[in-house]
Order: sequence, then structure tokens, then C-alpha cells
Amino acid sequence: MYTGCEGEGSMSSNARTNAPGKARRSDVREAIVAAAESLILDRGYAAVSMDELAAAAGVARRTLYNQFASKEEIFREMLAGLARQLEHALPPGVETQGDVEEVLRLIARALVSLHQRPEYLGFFRVAVTDSRQFPWIAEAFAAVIEPMLDRLSRYLAHLTKLGVLDCRNPMLAARQFTGIINEFFLWPLLMGHPETIPTDDVIDESIRMFLGYYTRTRASRRSA
Repeated sequence: MYTGCEGEGSMSSNARTNAPGKARRSDVREAIVAAAESLILDRGYAAVSMDELAAAAGVARRTLYNQFASKEEIFREMLAGLARQLEHALPPGVETQGDVEEVLRLIARALVSLHQRPEYLGFFRVAVTDSRQFPWIAEAFAAVIEPMLDRLSRYLAHLTKLGVLDCRNPMLAARQFTGIINEFFLWPLLMGHPETIPTDDVIDESIRMFLGYYTRTRASRRSA
């Protein structure tokens, strides 16, 4: 019995001893990723060196390489964080929050909210400016964005199956809808000229135009 108690005490002591070390390692990784987001999203991927990242994170170069083997690995960690943000931006079950017009309005507002985040715009800028030299950046960034488009496409396909809409190519329709929103909010912000048309007006008219083309009654008239 004594030996067993001693072992339990020893394990608890080891757990307490190791916990701070694990916490510190996690803090170091988070500090490195935070520094990378600050520098890379502001200056671009190619313009930032590993030495600069180490200095900005307040860690030694050896510590940096103990956590990440390369700058690419750090950037992919940044993209993983962005993917988690996108999951929260469009919560599960939003497709059931009303009729198609209301759901599209919720999706449009989620997109507008994303476009207003400086870090989200920063990722777009890096994808545009650095992907020519580093093609994998565009591919990795697209992989993060595509799940949201896939989700909208599945929703439109479902409504088409129910007879509510007539989207012969749901992915095309999904890209058309998000493209309209991007035209008024994403691209102007990237160019440094925010849209002056009221947000509600843009969203309402975009939905009206989209549904005006894809609702079943209008689609039937087109076929006739």
C-alpha cells in the first residue's frame, strides 16, 4: 500500500512539474505565430526573414527552429488559425435560420464582417502578391476558403432539390453570390477605397438580383 501511494504521489509531482513546461512551449508557439501574423500580413511573406520573426517573438533563433522547421510551416499554422476563424464566422446550423432570403442575408453579413478584419485582408494581400513566387501560398489559402463555398453550394443544391431554387450548377451560383459581395466590400478594401454605398442596400439588392434569377418561377419562365 505504501509503495502504491508513493507512486501516485510521484506521478502527481511529475505532472505538476511538466505542466508549466508544456504551457511555456505552447506560449512560445503562440508568440511566434502572433509575430508572424503581424510582420507577414503587413509586409508580405517574402519580405520577412526567420531572424526577424525570432526577434519579434522575443525568442532565440534556435528556439524558433525548435518550434517550426521553416517559415512555410509557420505560415501554414497561421492559415490553420484562419480556418478556425472561418468556422466560427459561419456557425453550424445557419442554413436553418429562416427562408432562403434570410439565410443569404446572414451569409452576406458574415462575409462583410470577415472583410472588415485587417488580418483577413492581410491574408488576401499575401496570397495575391506572394503566390507568384510561392505558388503553394495561393493553393493553401484557397483550401482554407473553399469549405465555406462548398457549404453554400450544398445549401443551394439542397434548395434546388426541394424545388425552391433552380441552380443547375450550385457551385457556380455560390461563387456568383459571394462574388457580388466581394465586389462591393473585399476588393474596395484591398484597394484602400471602402465602399460608400450603405451595407444594407448592397446586401438587399444583391439578394434580390440573385433570387430574381434563381427562384424556380423565374427559372421556369426562362426555360419557356
